[in-house]
Amino acid sequence: MPAATAEAGIDYAARFAELDAWLHEHQALWRARPFTTPILPWEAELPELAAWLRSRTLEQAEAAHNQPHGLDAPEPFADLARQAVELSQLPNWSRATSAEIPERLTRYIPGRKWQQITRFADCTTHQWQQSPGEWLDWCAGKGHLGRLLAWQGGQSLLCLEHDAALNRAGEALGAEIGIDSRHVDTDVLTPAAWQWLQPQHSVVALHACGQLHMTLLQQAATRGCTQIAISPCCYNRIDSREYQPLSVAARKSRLRLSRDDLALPLQESITAGQRVRRLRDQSMAWRLAFDLWQREARGIDHYLPTPSRPESALSQGIAPFCRDLAAHHDLQLTEPDSWEQLEHRGWQRLAQVRNLELLPGLFRRPLEIWLLLDRALYLQEAGYQVRLGQFCEYQLTPRNLLLSAEKIRPQSAPML
Repeated sequence: MPAATAEAGIDYAARFAELDAWLHEHQALWRARPFTTPILPWEAELPELAAWLRSRTLEQAEAAHNQPHGLDAPEPFADLARQAVELSQLPNWSRATSAEIPERLTRYIPGRKWQQITRFADCTTHQWQQSPGEWLDWCAGKGHLGRLLAWQGGQSLLCLEHDAALNRAGEALGAEIGIDSRHVDTDVLTPAAWQWLQPQHSVVALHACGQLHMTLLQQAATRGCTQIAISPCCYNRIDSREYQPLSVAARKSRLRLSRDDLALPLQESITAGQRVRRLRDQSMAWRLAFDLWQREARGIDHYLPTPSRPESALSQGIAPFCRDLAAHHDLQLTEPDSWEQLEHRGWQRLAQVRNLELLPGLFRRPLEIWLLLDRALYLQEAGYQVRLGQFCEYQLTPRNLLLSAEKIRPQSAPML
């Protein structure tokens, strides 16, 4: 079957090739891990930029974290920022919905999540030429998204979810609103779930994590589902240690992406409150203090992975915190002369890390779009017309990209 087309005027194959070449050219900049590597490989080539970033405060880094493109930093920062913005351009389909919706549909859903659901639903139905068939909500939870779509269009709904308690709650909500819905207890990563995918289905998945949405695309395309709409999340949650591209173009790419690489697009914080940020920073500063301690005490300049610690560990002080991490690695380390001084150095290191991370931060969105284009090209190869754009504003959720696909059915031959 010949490959299908993209949205009018957008050559996704060309977009992918351009983005792929740019990411490959600059991979030394965005693959660097300031948290685990005290001196980054690119600093020797860009000493002025490195010194400028290292001189800034933690507060300055926080202020620029989500929008690093506007920084007046030494070159090539501004040039890379401009290129990143240009390569990340996509249609913005976001709009506030004005339709009146029964309160029973919105009950128990936080406001921000409900806005994501309504905008996703609105954009999805406006992208397709054919009327949806039966809705299939993949990794449905209680089926809030599918229930809204079924209520709006009068179709039936099939929800696939592994948590039985969520399914039973979804059944009750569906019965209350009066829609025809089925909720199946199933693990969507197993063949038993894939049999539910049928050609008449219009499949949706809002913020399904890596392997969950990749499996959906492969199985829905294989079974010829009429329509597919996904907003991916957590690209690094995959079964393999290295990313396995879907499309022919991505499989030919020289980029080889690790799970750490796939986590780069997720390194944003939009909704975290002040207390959460404070505890996060304290934990990271103390982990960096431990890293300084263990390198110096062992005389080995090598990072040791530090497991996340519960909030209660922070209340005990930095000395017990670091001793616990040392015990985790079965280390007997000579204690520092001053825990207070070590903590101070940890906070200094955190400020440097956060500012150095602003450079790979320029590549977060381009890498995410590379991943989405791989999925779009895969669906084109399977005979779908695809569209890629933003279904809501970035402030509502950083994972605001929607991939919409519709199967192109062969036209019937004219009657003679």
